[in-house]
Amino acid sequence: MPFSDIPGDLAGRHLFIFDRKKIILRDDGENLNPEDFALFRSRRLLRDDFLDSAANSVSGELREDGQLPDGFSEISIREYFFRNSDETASLAAREDSFINWRKTNRFCGCCGNPLENHRSETAKFCPECGNTLFPRISPCIIVLISDGERILLLRHTYRNQDSFVCLAGFMEAGESAEQAVRREVLEETGLTIKNLRYRGSQGWPFPDQLMLAFTADYDGGELRLQKEEIAEARWFRREECADSLFPGSVAYKLINGLF
Repeated sequence: MPFSDIPGDLAGRHLFIFDRKKIILRDDGENLNPEDFALFRSRRLLRDDFLDSAANSVSGELREDGQLPDGFSEISIREYFFRNSDETASLAAREDSFINWRKTNRFCGCCGNPLENHRSETAKFCPECGNTLFPRISPCIIVLISDGERILLLRHTYRNQDSFVCLAGFMEAGESAEQAVRREVLEETGLTIKNLRYRGSQGWPFPDQLMLAFTADYDGGELRLQKEEIAEARWFRREECADSLFPGSVAYKLINGLF
C-alpha cells in the first residue's frame, strides 16, 4: 500500500518533514532520524504524515501554527537539492510533491465526498463513487539556445527576478515536447531554432513539474520579448554565467554542459 499509516518502527526509512517549500533538518545539517520524527508526531506538530511504502519513506508537513523544537532548522528545498545527490534530491522532490497533492486533493471532484488512500496504488479513491485520483505531474520544457559561442538567458518578470535562467514553460494539451519548445521560444522571444536535441529530465517540486531539458541552435529572428513573461533577455558567453546558478537544477547542467 503506497500510502498508509506511520509504522511504529521508523528505522531504515527515509524521513522528511516539510514546511511549505522548506525542509526541516537537524541543527547539525543532518537529515532527521527516527527519534526526531517521533518527537514532531508526539507534539502534534504535523498537519499530515504518511508512509510512502514504494520509496520506503515517511514524510510529514509542519502545521501552519507549528513551531520548530530546539535543535532543528529549515533550508529551502532548492538549497537541499544543491547540497545532496541527484538520488536524494529526487526522493525529496517526490515526497514534497505528494505532500502538496494530498493537501489539495482531499475531496472527490465527482461527488464531493472525502477521499481515502488507495489500497494498492499510489493514489486516492472515493469510497462513494469509485473515482480514483493519481498524483499530478506537470510536464515542462526547458531549453538552452546557442548561437556559436553565445547562449541565450532570460530574466523573468514574476519569479527569480534577479537571475538569468534558461527559457522554460509548460507543455500544452496535445503537444509533443519538441512542439512545446518551439512554441515557447517563439512566443517568449520571437526567435526560431534548429538542431533541437533532448538532453535529460528532472523532477522539480514547484509544485509538481517534470522538467524535460533540451538544447537548440539559433536559427533566425530578432528578440521580441513577451513582456508579461520576460523582463530581459541577453546573449552571454558561457564563462560569463558559469556560476549564475547553484548546482542541483537541470538549468545548471544545461548551462555548464553537464548533459
